[in-house]
Amino acid sequence: MSDTPPDRLCVNPKSPFYDEALLERGVGIRFEGKEKTNVEEYCVSEGWVRLAAGNARTRTGEQMTIKLKGRVEPYFRDATAVEDGAAKLVD
Repeated sequence: MSDTPPDRLCVNPKSPFYDEALLERGVGIRFEGKEKTNVEEYCVSEGWVRLAAGNARTRTGEQMTIKLKGRVEPYFRDATAVEDGAAKLVD
């Protein structure tokens, strides 16, 4: 696996951008410099994220989402954990 997350990723298994292996590895998202934990889908090249809208559901039972535009920075969580651990060992 590469060390850079894909340009687009979705947590919905019905989406063509769903990738179970990457989701198991753990992908974090920084949107406009802030950590977001409720991201359903993102696209770096187009600069948007879809965030879960509380507990609201559609008529078909799907999670309702809000699309926000801005700077998207995906990263692998396991890579940052290793970096943080290394930083703590140096201190």
